[in-house]
Amino acid sequence: MTGGPLKSLKWYRSLATRKGRLEAGAFAVEGDKAIRQIISAHPESIVEILTIDTPPSIYHDYPVRSLTESQFNSICRTKTPQGILAVVRIPADIYTSSLPSHIGQKVLLMEDIQDPGNVGTLVRTAAAFDFSGVIMTESCADPFAPKCIQATAGAVLSLWIRRTADYLKLIRSLQDLDYKLIAAEVKGKEQPFVLFHHDKILLALGNEAAGLSATVLEQADYRVKIPIMPRKAESLNVAVCGAILMYLSSENP
Repeated sequence: MTGGPLKSLKWYRSLATRKGRLEAGAFAVEGDKAIRQIISAHPESIVEILTIDTPPSIYHDYPVRSLTESQFNSICRTKTPQGILAVVRIPADIYTSSLPSHIGQKVLLMEDIQDPGNVGTLVRTAAAFDFSGVIMTESCADPFAPKCIQATAGAVLSLWIRRTADYLKLIRSLQDLDYKLIAAEVKGKEQPFVLFHHDKILLALGNEAAGLSATVLEQADYRVKIPIMPRKAESLNVAVCGAILMYLSSENP
């Protein structure tokens, strides 16, 4: 299928900026594997496919537009463009402060995590360990920024996301629904094995430098730490910490 008149290259490049994404209501995903992951989760979200070569048959249900190699490379953000890019709709409820009708058993909270690689990796890890959703503060890196999308490897639409200033309200709403707020803290008193004992959890991870806010820590049902050797390493990277705790949440006691 062929789309209508080609948008300007400037329009596609604008998707690398938050303003451009909000105005377009869309973001860009580069690479065949990542695009296929988007199609497996939400095939209706694909707006169009941009490519240098003839794409595989899986893309034939979508508008496909061909670019020259130099045109294609000019709109890509990766160092080694893979020759195929999808324009994908941003879900309408991402920037709202209401929970979805189907919340799921496990939710991840990111408070002020600012590195886009960490945010993207945590989204991908949450999807891999069957978390249903992610709540993010407005100070978090935008989940649809190019570096975040690259780190998610296409998993960004595999779970619901809320990026909102009202995240404390969402925490309270989940606790009212019997979710246990489990906060990761370097000075936490409890071992992470408490994750085994609750079916409904909200796992909270904080800023790379400052950790979780006092407000979230005070509201937590549990404050857990991962035992490490402080003589050798003061702390863990937040994405590594999140991966360990999300893995433990999937284990049986």
